[in-house]
Amino acid sequence: MDFNSSQDAASDPTGPPYNSSMDYEDYYQDLDPSKIIIPSIYALVCCVGLTGNTMVIYVILKYAKMKTATNIYILNLAIADELFMLSVPFLATSAAIRHWPFGSLMCRLVLSVDGINMFTSIFCLTVLSVDRYVAVVHPIKAARYRRPTVAKVVNVCVWGLSLIVILPIIIFADTVPAQDGDVDCNFLWPEAVWSEAFVVYTFLLGFLLPVSAICLCYCLMVARMRAVGLKAGWLQRRRSEKKITRMVLMVVAVFVLCWMPFYIVQLVSVFHRPPDPVVTQLFVILSYVNSSANPILYGFVSDNFRRSFQRIVCFRWLESGLDTEQVDYCAVALKRQTACGPLDLPKSCLASEMVFRNGTCTSRTTTV
Repeated sequence: MDFNSSQDAASDPTGPPYNSSMDYEDYYQDLDPSKIIIPSIYALVCCVGLTGNTMVIYVILKYAKMKTATNIYILNLAIADELFMLSVPFLATSAAIRHWPFGSLMCRLVLSVDGINMFTSIFCLTVLSVDRYVAVVHPIKAARYRRPTVAKVVNVCVWGLSLIVILPIIIFADTVPAQDGDVDCNFLWPEAVWSEAFVVYTFLLGFLLPVSAICLCYCLMVARMRAVGLKAGWLQRRRSEKKITRMVLMVVAVFVLCWMPFYIVQLVSVFHRPPDPVVTQLFVILSYVNSSANPILYGFVSDNFRRSFQRIVCFRWLESGLDTEQVDYCAVALKRQTACGPLDLPKSCLASEMVFRNGTCTSRTTTV
């Protein structure tokens, strides 16, 4: 989404005369590599984002052990990213053909989904950071507030707040006539100063203030850890929270890396001059990459997510090897235990039941 949009520009009726050089120029514009490269990047981001966020949503809804307060916030983030990925094909098509062919209603819908994803993502990360602060610094009070039911209520509030924040997008997003006679999807502001104000507005609410709150949470956590030191019971609890905190911190860091160039470009466009359009488009795509990067981070950092992802892949692989027969592995394990007897279990039964130990794909000959 490019927040900077110009007013309706009057076309120059006295264009350059027709000559052969203009034919060559138009020919090379048609062969512009960016018309192929940028839509291809959009398509890659869309495929990775849809696959990854679908897996995140599935494992959290499927497995009871994944329904923690932290994962409910991650679920909310994945839903926002998933909805946004559904709008990427429209953006890729528009980037390829250099105009907006889908009409005014789809323009407003796509930009609204884009905006709500942007704000919901950073608000979710802020809530996740506060959740980490409460879990690490106030573990006793955390039991009262860090519950899935509370997390669901907070998620509803995050969506409501995001809808309020993006009201300018819903109101002013529309198709805008372009200088070449085509139609673009952008913002139709009443005055030029509104565009500048909206860039500052989104930068403050969608980046600076939330990131400042996130940094404050982690600074307070570090101060608390140093103050407590190796107090009795603290070391064990710190280890249990360390991986979750590291995962949230990495997600926040990737968000900042993906979105900071976008906001820098927007601010430079307002207060200085617009950068090269290709550079601007690449930074916009980088902000979209954030929506597909989160599931990859979960898989690398979180053991629970990694095991759940592996379990999904293993199920699909084993089902294809069993003529697509649906297998209930828990039921199979219980039947084998009953057949072998609860007290005297042969080694063959023990080995066969280790196929899905702790939700991961392991060797059939693995022993404990």
